[in-house]
Amino acid sequence: MAKSKNYSHHNQNRKNHRNGIKKPKTHRHSSQDGMDRKFLRNLRFSKKNNKLGKKKVRAQNERQWAEKAARLAAKPAPVVAAA
Repeated sequence: MAKSKNYSHHNQNRKNHRNGIKKPKTHRHSSQDGMDRKFLRNLRFSKKNNKLGKKKVRAQNERQWAEKAARLAAKPAPVVAAA
């Protein structure tokens, strides 16, 4: 005797759409398992050195703001003539 049918597409589309067909969830950082170890090591160093540069820029900006605030504080207020 022949084997019976194993699967049918009847009603499958309706069943799938009852809960909605959703896209797979995306995560902010994908897993780095299986990635090239040399590349990951280099990535770590590049992130570290990038932070150092940003730190220098931030310090320079704070210095400039402090100097500007000091100049504005030292500037005399404008004199308004009495009418």
